[in-house]
Amino acid sequence: MTRYPVSKLLAFVRLVLQQHGVPFDDAEVAARRMLDADVRGMSGHGVFRLPQYVARLQAGGYNVRPDIRATHETPVSALVEGDNGIGQVVLTRAADIAIKKAAEHGVAWVGVRGSNHAGAAGVYASMALEHDLIGVYLAVGSSNHLPPWGGTDPLLSTNPLAVAIPAGLEAPIVLDMATTVVSYGRIKIARDQGETLPEGWMVDRTGAPLTDPNRSGEGFLVPIGGYKGYGLGLVIGMLAGVLNGAAFGSRVVDFTQDHDTPTNTGQTLVMVRPDLFQPLEAFKVEMDERIRELRSSTPMPGQPPVRVPGDQMPRRQRAAAEHGLTLPPGTANRLRELAERLGITDHPFPAATSDGA
Repeated sequence: MTRYPVSKLLAFVRLVLQQHGVPFDDAEVAARRMLDADVRGMSGHGVFRLPQYVARLQAGGYNVRPDIRATHETPVSALVEGDNGIGQVVLTRAADIAIKKAAEHGVAWVGVRGSNHAGAAGVYASMALEHDLIGVYLAVGSSNHLPPWGGTDPLLSTNPLAVAIPAGLEAPIVLDMATTVVSYGRIKIARDQGETLPEGWMVDRTGAPLTDPNRSGEGFLVPIGGYKGYGLGLVIGMLAGVLNGAAFGSRVVDFTQDHDTPTNTGQTLVMVRPDLFQPLEAFKVEMDERIRELRSSTPMPGQPPVRVPGDQMPRRQRAAAEHGLTLPPGTANRLRELAERLGITDHPFPAATSDGA
């Protein structure tokens, strides 16, 4: 696959958003959060999503000049009204509020309503790390692809969880996971790449494995851990949705199909200062020791060395900085077509390839 310089992708995304009325500063933030996802390897939540966001912008489904503000606030909490702004912009503002409160008071719980799809969960949890904070992120997914355990009505989404924990000399722990076996964005990437889905990712309405990504609309995602994953996704949805006055269950708007109805997406950020419990440096030393212990533990025969969540992130970030990002041919083709429709001639995407549509 072709490699694309991150700077050129960033400039392209920013320009596309600006052409649709998004102010420069907000377009810059949204573009950076999208590229943050790609750099981390979360390609289903990066520039892949731009055409979908543009469809919503063109339909008037976003407020491009939102009044993002805290409507209920204490020293350690806030409810942020996103005013139907672009999700990456709303969540960046909410993370800034959480960081400031946690740095001053030790802990912060910030709920968000009136938001939109914001991309990769780990991006926002990780914003805590440069401030030596622990970050936790919960969200209600932006379209329902999961029924309650034992049911067939799609009332739940992938409802992600991300946790970022700082370390010392070692890379931080960053867990970024959907409460389904894979995110729906990963299903779309598989379709773009002409892949067959492994059994266990999706099932049809009879519970039989569904392995054709082109038939994904006929089935459901599978929760992690069976009924336990269903329960985890449910409580995340209630803490990020119901608690914040945001959409949950049948009130979730499928932003992949409905481009103009406000989604009222809910998210929650929790940030904590480790020195509430022990000196920061002692905590980091212990984190390093435990991370090394895990990595050096004995792997099963024939298996690679043991890894911890976030292990591959530094390598991916270096590769992206040095060599650029790879994009599936289908994604590159759609971005090129988007550029042509918008009359953007200075774009990094080559002519259409035969294996991506």
